[in-house]
Amino acid sequence: MPHLRLFVERFLVEGEHGDEEREWPAVSLVFDYRGTRIRANDPRERFFVSSAGGVDAVQRDRATEIRFQCLLESFGAVDVGQVEQMLAPLDSEADYFAQLTDNVHAFCSFTGYAIPQLTQLGCVVTIDTDYPYQVVDDDPPWLLSVEPEQGRIDWFAIELGIDAEGKRLDLLPALLAMIDEHGERQSLEELLRLPAKRRAIAVAPNRYVTLPAERFRALLQVILELYRGDRTADGRLRICRIQAKSLARLEQLTDGAEARPLLEADRAILEQGRNLLTRAATSEQTVPKGLTAMLRPYQTEGVAWLGRLREFELGGVLADDMGLGKTLQTIALLGQELEGGRMDRPSLIVVPTSLVGNWSRELARFCPALSCLAYHGSKRSECLRAIDGAHVVVTTYPVLVRDLPILRIRPYHYLILDEAQAIKNSRSQSTQAVKTLDARHRLCLSGTPVENNLDELWSLFDFLMPQLLGTQANFQRRFRLPIERNGDNARLLALRERVAPFVLRRMKEQVAKDLPAKIELVRPVELEGDQRDLYESIRLAAHADVRKAISNKGLTASSLTILDALTKLRQVCCDPRLVRLPAARLVEGSAKRRMFFELLAAQLREQRRILVFSQFAQLLALLSEGLLERGIRHVTLTGQVTDRQRRVDAFQNGDVDVFLISLKAGGTGLNLTRADTVVHYDPWWNAAAQLQATDRAHRIGQTRPVFVHNLIVSGSVEERMLSLQRRKRWLSDSLFGSDEARQRASFDFAEVEQLFAPLDN
Repeated sequence: MPHLRLFVERFLVEGEHGDEEREWPAVSLVFDYRGTRIRANDPRERFFVSSAGGVDAVQRDRATEIRFQCLLESFGAVDVGQVEQMLAPLDSEADYFAQLTDNVHAFCSFTGYAIPQLTQLGCVVTIDTDYPYQVVDDDPPWLLSVEPEQGRIDWFAIELGIDAEGKRLDLLPALLAMIDEHGERQSLEELLRLPAKRRAIAVAPNRYVTLPAERFRALLQVILELYRGDRTADGRLRICRIQAKSLARLEQLTDGAEARPLLEADRAILEQGRNLLTRAATSEQTVPKGLTAMLRPYQTEGVAWLGRLREFELGGVLADDMGLGKTLQTIALLGQELEGGRMDRPSLIVVPTSLVGNWSRELARFCPALSCLAYHGSKRSECLRAIDGAHVVVTTYPVLVRDLPILRIRPYHYLILDEAQAIKNSRSQSTQAVKTLDARHRLCLSGTPVENNLDELWSLFDFLMPQLLGTQANFQRRFRLPIERNGDNARLLALRERVAPFVLRRMKEQVAKDLPAKIELVRPVELEGDQRDLYESIRLAAHADVRKAISNKGLTASSLTILDALTKLRQVCCDPRLVRLPAARLVEGSAKRRMFFELLAAQLREQRRILVFSQFAQLLALLSEGLLERGIRHVTLTGQVTDRQRRVDAFQNGDVDVFLISLKAGGTGLNLTRADTVVHYDPWWNAAAQLQATDRAHRIGQTRPVFVHNLIVSGSVEERMLSLQRRKRWLSDSLFGSDEARQRASFDFAEVEQLFAPLDN
């Protein structure tokens, strides 16, 4: 019969500076033959034992011993003699190392996984009382306690533990310690990838409970979703009501086949969590009778989702792809509130300046029962008294900042932010202003809730529900830095799950299958002659300035220097006349300009209607001159234009064939479905901004395929910007899109160097 003993042995380890003493979990193995114990490495084949008749010779059963040793090694134990870097003392009782992998999870996996199976096969196992990796009984009953926190409305304290050996053991302190230890410099994925069958959670000195690796991953993921970095006075995990979905998932995990639940919980918060988990409404949501539009199925779902958030008194982000009708869904929601008798005070919609007219027209068109007041313009003070009598008040971010003392004195039913990325900078005046307003319900509309980094997401939710993501400092430490700097997939998934109940995002490809195709084309052009020489001369000088600035001030503090240098290079690519340098005035012609007018002529021959976008208003003026010379009908829209709608109508009515638009002025709030061709004359860092511009044409109502032409100077900063665009999109795709998007999005010195690399030959 085999006998195993688990203990800790001291070994000498060969190090760089000689042998060093080290403690290691060890196993002694002996075989019992009629009361005589023989070590596995004993060379004797026969030995003598005492018997009633004297002394008997015993033949060792080498085949059985070898089978048992192979079984032991299959669980990860390693023969001491096979490990050269460790030298056991001559009198050591160790025959095996419990594991070679140096982590608590591997050692406890051996104790918790291998020992029970060896015991079932007849092995006698002894574990020293001071052995540091003892495991409590497998599959203990779970204990989940959820209690309202004293003195804090909508806050709860939770305890998660097990009932083992007659004691109630709390697991949360150890789980939270694991999360804290694997901070911003170390990915939790490293913990989850450790080579061990089970994961160990400390419950007492030298005592652990172990879970299968996949079950542990799921449990840790939910704890990550719930943990905001703070705890109650008695050390329990503190959560808020809006985290009910994650709490319901925790209940599911502790109520599975491997657990016998003993549940003590506040039923109201758990019921809300289950509803969020299943996306089930507690009452029927209907489309208002006064709505004059026919909603598509996904839009009806969107209105029901918005109503469900209102029912639970939660905020949210309607983040549908551009062109899927966020405005219409919001109007339907407000009509629903009016017909339900809940709109006893005005709702305030804050929009970019260019969208005031669009919202007023859409409200009058789709829900005439909703009275709308546009609080905007130089004469807005004349309509102050009418605010309280209106169902909907539409104002702009700049007006809100200027008139904040006036607008914040009254409470609102809904506070809705259109193009909510306007508050992505948490320190901006607009952001600070909207957070001071009093409203029963808050809603954000944005096709691009994350454009550049996760702080933008934090800013949205700090407006909607500050409790969800905690303070900005905690959010950066617990999510932004680990995700963006270390590519921590575990934290990314936890963040996705935390915000998922409050973000509704549908892509055109998913819900508008009848929308015609969008064909993206990259049209490269080569710089030649004087234009190429100008690019290289500016690049060399700018690169030197940038390196000097980074050397003196660091990368972050040099952003303005870098941006100025890159802008000059982009201008050379577009048209040398944009560059305010004496050398640029000597350069005649532009390769991209020639290609643009060739492309334009070909498209017009096919009777296409064309939108042209650029970052540079001065460039649009130069293109307008070229169009006038060629007799091509066109209009221009920039931030300086005051008759915006008249120009939009001229294009939509077919009076002109080409619409020149600055990316900033025309990236939002335009419905230009008459266009079937989009030209991006110059790329921009933010792929989302370009996508928004493209979707002025590729949206509901479009009946023809839309061709998108991206004009790029080969080998230049423009081509390298395309790579940066793809990396910028990973945040939005990872949070709200496909699981495959997992690229890093940091911007470091090496990438700056790449941007200023010479033109490719």
